[in-house]
Amino acid sequence: MKNKPSLHSIFYPLFFIVSFNIFSKNVSTAQETPIPVRVGVVLDMDDYVGQMTFDCISMALSDFYATNGHYKTRLVLTNRDSKEDVVGAAAAALDLLKNVEVQAIIGPLSSAQANFMINLGDKAQVPIITFSATSPSLSSIRSLYFIRATLNDSSQVQAISAIIQAFGWREVVPIYVDNEFGEGIIPFLTPALEHVHVRVPYRSVISPIASDDQIVTELYKLMTMQTRVFIVHMRTNLGSRFFTKAKELGMMSEDYVWIVTDGISNELNSIDPSVMESMLGVIGVRPYIPKTKEFDDFTIKYKKTKALSSDLNIFGLWAYDSAIALAMAVEKARVKNATFIKANFSRNSTDLEAFGVSRTGSKLVQALSSTTFRGLAGDFKLVNGKLQAPPYQIINVVGRGASVVGYWTEDIGIVRELNFTNANTKAYSTSKSNFGSIIWSEGKTYPPKGWVIPTNRKKLRIGVPVKEGFTEFVQVTWNADNSSKVEGHCIDVFDAAMEALPYGVPYEYIPYADSNQKSAGSYNDLTNEVYLGNFDAAVGDVTIVSNRSQYVDFTLPYTESGVKMVVPIIDDKRKNAWIFLKPLTWDLWLISFCSFVFIGFLIWILEHRINEDFRGPPWHQVGMIFWFAFSTMVFAHKERVISNLSRFVLIIWFLVVLILIQSYTASLTSMLTVQKLQPTVTDVAVLIKNKDNVGYVKGSFVLELLKKMNFEESRILAYNTPEEMDELFSKGSKNGGIAAAFDELPYMKLFLSKYCSKYTMVGPTYKTDGFGFVFPMGSPLVPDISRAILSVTESKKMVDIEKKWLGDEIKCPESSTLVSSNSLGLESFWGLFLIVGVAAISAFIIYVIRFLRENWNVIERCDTESTVWSKTVELLQRFNNRDLSSHTFKNIERRERDNGCGGDCQKRAMESSDENLQLSPSTFSLQSPHTNGPPSPVFSTPRERRKIFREQVISSENEFGKTPGETSQVIKQEIELVNPNQNEQLTSQ
Repeated sequence: MKNKPSLHSIFYPLFFIVSFNIFSKNVSTAQETPIPVRVGVVLDMDDYVGQMTFDCISMALSDFYATNGHYKTRLVLTNRDSKEDVVGAAAAALDLLKNVEVQAIIGPLSSAQANFMINLGDKAQVPIITFSATSPSLSSIRSLYFIRATLNDSSQVQAISAIIQAFGWREVVPIYVDNEFGEGIIPFLTPALEHVHVRVPYRSVISPIASDDQIVTELYKLMTMQTRVFIVHMRTNLGSRFFTKAKELGMMSEDYVWIVTDGISNELNSIDPSVMESMLGVIGVRPYIPKTKEFDDFTIKYKKTKALSSDLNIFGLWAYDSAIALAMAVEKARVKNATFIKANFSRNSTDLEAFGVSRTGSKLVQALSSTTFRGLAGDFKLVNGKLQAPPYQIINVVGRGASVVGYWTEDIGIVRELNFTNANTKAYSTSKSNFGSIIWSEGKTYPPKGWVIPTNRKKLRIGVPVKEGFTEFVQVTWNADNSSKVEGHCIDVFDAAMEALPYGVPYEYIPYADSNQKSAGSYNDLTNEVYLGNFDAAVGDVTIVSNRSQYVDFTLPYTESGVKMVVPIIDDKRKNAWIFLKPLTWDLWLISFCSFVFIGFLIWILEHRINEDFRGPPWHQVGMIFWFAFSTMVFAHKERVISNLSRFVLIIWFLVVLILIQSYTASLTSMLTVQKLQPTVTDVAVLIKNKDNVGYVKGSFVLELLKKMNFEESRILAYNTPEEMDELFSKGSKNGGIAAAFDELPYMKLFLSKYCSKYTMVGPTYKTDGFGFVFPMGSPLVPDISRAILSVTESKKMVDIEKKWLGDEIKCPESSTLVSSNSLGLESFWGLFLIVGVAAISAFIIYVIRFLRENWNVIERCDTESTVWSKTVELLQRFNNRDLSSHTFKNIERRERDNGCGGDCQKRAMESSDENLQLSPSTFSLQSPHTNGPPSPVFSTPRERRKIFREQVISSENEFGKTPGETSQVIKQEIELVNPNQNEQLTSQ
């Protein structure tokens, strides 16, 4: 019988298997359990922002872990109420660090609460993550454990200054709350405004617990100032009461400009609708939040789940993104042992000393710094422990909401629409044309000037010089009640410039004169009054000079600049007899004469051998050269030209002659009709050498200028009026008058407009900067009024002012026209002479080459009797002879043959030949047909004539070294002229 298995042999294996399965399951469950990481949250739970942001943090962690269930860590929130108090926030943080040992703290809301908490976090090495403490002063703590997951208030000051620059406002008053949040922006706002030349004349500080009466008192103070541009930097709880009282006092009118920072702009949806209506026309800036699907989904979800909570704003979005960033950083840092390192403390240690140091704080800060993602509020990226600034929206409060009228970015300034694709290619701009439609206070569509007449401040005292002469510029008229009326060209220009300013400036004119109220004396004294503070400015015909600019500031000039000399003019008749020589300069006269002679000689060369008009006795031919050349000047030549080279040269020459004659005629006409008056002197050196008296306007800086020009002070006379100036000229320098006057262009042009026929401006212009308005050194009005002057001078208004006071444009001829009408010089015609010269030389070279080629046998002859001289003489002799091969002479022969005159023609030809055979007592020579001399003997028989002709040929061979063949050719040519029928018979004999 077999043994049955025992109970123990069955129980123990079964127990082992069951125990192993239970143990393995417990171990697996323990490994999958997330690691809790304690995180503190310190918020003002009684404030709507605190409740709203805590809800967003909770929703953020819920959404994040729902989509990231594989994370091994979980944030566990521990909430503490700061009770809207700095001490309460510090106590809450201390409790979280000491008792809960949190690894990070999210909060607090305000910058004042964050200041102390940052130090606690730095001591415990626990990150303090704030999403709403925006004060720039917190950065000065320099804690590695302070994470600003929000924007620094200083990042918006550039956008605000760009708005002010776009509209041209020059003074701004900041209004801010008297706490850490309000004061933190001022050290950044003021320099940003100064960078765009905007002054901050006053700072309005309001207590965070100010009563309505205290707010009204401060608003009354602002009403008494000139500035009407205000920047409001406070939270909505105080801002709502502030704008309500401003509306009640009438400070939301069309004269005021209100700009709010993102402290109010970010929370506009939480402001009471009645307050929003009183803020019509307010301009604000706030961070740009891109509209994404995630943003829209979260907004819908928030409204459904938190229906009774406050409206969502950007602080809730930043709180949401902060919680997400912290959850990602904790996972990235692999936080496991989330405990503090305890230190040994004595029993007497305070609570501030009785907490330890986090083991994971440094790793967590590093993980947070490198965490980036796309959050609800935009890109989450920390740079130096703070959130990178996005573009800013520029909003306009209209009704119960706000409309976006533009954007500002650090790279391209103000734009109407954001376009990130080509943002880097655009230049920085602050043009107000980049804004959309803005509704200002009281529904106005045009921007306020930003500066009005104050209710309790004195007007600007503008000093005006009292003048006896040249009152067209400044004139002060005294009334019976000792009041004054100020008018003139300078006054109208200043009034127009002040009117063109983008703000209002009250001012009044104060006449500046001596005890008799007749003259202002030196203008240096007037500018010194501005320097001493007796006047706020000086307006008049005050010249901008360097010594005055050492202690006062000048605006841009509004008149022409420069000092000119005026002298009398006389009717100069002494040179009229030779005025016909003045249209051309002497070098042009000489070149023209040489060109005429050259062209005449060249035409004679080209025509001499083929044209009977250019042959004859030597003096006849010389006369022909000059006659033909100068007859072309009036196109009166009767001689025909036959050579094509001559025709080519004359075509170009006629063009030159035509242009030269027409220019001469026009210049002479101008001189005969214009040049009748001459200045008495044109050179300052002549005045100094002759020791003549000169004049200047009394009180002008020109006195010092004349001294520097080496005029004796005793010979410098002052005058007050144009009439006195004319009287001094009439006397003359020798009779106690003046020979010349020196003064600025505006004075001289005004003087010439009255005495145009007697005087003229001559000489160089001595540089000055013209008339300008005088202001104290460093006055903020100088750049604005300078721009206004440019606007006025470029408009029609300046033309109207000048026409009103200075009359129409002076129609006197310029001094250069009176002194001398410019003569025509060679520099105006050298191109024409160059063309005709090239053509003439080219024609001459072509002619010489052709002539030498036809007579090359003379040049290449190499017999012993041929020398260079003999060859040259023979070539000249051949040049002097007719070119019988020319078509001219062939046509003559053909016409005679065609006429059929028979024996009469032969007889006339023989007689003509006999005239060409000249006989001298000693020798016979072969003469040209036109050679002058005694007539040849007439022989009755042909034999006698042939004998004499042969003797002449032999003599010619001996004299010129001709070969028999060449002589024979000459004989044939000569006999053809005598009788073509006897050519063969005569040559054979």
